Amino acid sequence: MKKVIAAACVLLLLLFLIPLLIIRADPDTDDSADGTLPLDKTVVTLPVAASDSAVSVNIKMEDGTVAALSLDKYLWRVVAAEMPASFEPEALKAQVVAARTYTLAKMGHTTENHPDADVCTDINCCQAYIDPTQASANWGTNAEAYTLKIATAVADTDSMVIYYSGQPIQALFHSSSAGKTVDAVEVWGNDVPYLVSVDTPEGDEVPNYHSSVSVTPEEFKTRFLAEYPDAVLDGTPDTWFSGPTLNSAGGVASMTVGGVTVRGSVLRSLFSLRSTYFTVSATAQEITFSVTGYGHGVGMSQYGANTLAAQGKTWEDIIHWYYTGVTIEPMAGE
Repeated sequence: MKKVIAAACVLLLLLFLIPLLIIRADPDTDDSADGTLPLDKTVVTLPVAASDSAVSVNIKMEDGTVAALSLDKYLWRVVAAEMPASFEPEALKAQVVAARTYTLAKMGHTTENHPDADVCTDINCCQAYIDPTQASANWGTNAEAYTLKIATAVADTDSMVIYYSGQPIQALFHSSSAGKTVDAVEVWGNDVPYLVSVDTPEGDEVPNYHSSVSVTPEEFKTRFLAEYPDAVLDGTPDTWFSGPTLNSAGGVASMTVGGVTVRGSVLRSLFSLRSTYFTVSATAQEITFSVTGYGHGVGMSQYGANTLAAQGKTWEDIIHWYYTGVTIEPMAGE
């Protein structure tokens, strides 16, 4: 009887211990006493979204000094300068994301205009910029509401960036277009797959959507011949212009003036036109450029974004509308 009881005890003990031995023998659960994982384990650290407040931007100011601001504070100043604060909240958010992406694309690349800074406040090089004190003065009684509105747009899109093939895009934007944006290749000669011509819905609600610039024939001759001395500007002014070639947005890609082929962007610069979407009329007394829209026409139209937002589009919808084939993701932390 004693032998039976002893055998039973041994059997129970084995039944209890075997599962424990099997569990401990599993290498995938064999943690050492200090909490480290087994050597055959690989630890993968996933990217953590970096907050705007954790990113520092070095900015070359108008006086030549370099100031450091957190990305959220810098973006507030950019958006306050670049887009009317009266715009729809979703349009402001789209502007923030475009500005954040544009900034990140600039950071880490040395630029001749500001070798010691990531960006500058010169709109011909980087993005517009305004000090909060000046912005408040411009807004008057709306200052408190507009200050909060832009801060909310920055916070609500915190860390979100536009990517193409894993890299932040050149998130170009402009004020308004004439029904279509312009393919980047037609402006700068580079084929950029996410900056292609798309329809854009703004129109006559845009201030100064239609504008004109008039010069005398003599003034036109002086400016044009200074750049193109081989041009022949004889006879009546109406004979000077011919053969406009249109770009994907219907603007002037090139035009023949005095026998010389000139890009529409050159004429825009020479005569301070608001865009390359223009027509020319000429008489013996006056040459007039009739212009629609404002800006280079590439990327996101700001007034178009506002129209889309008023129609119920989200900021994500707006980004995908103007930048073809992109993704929107948080910027990765260190």
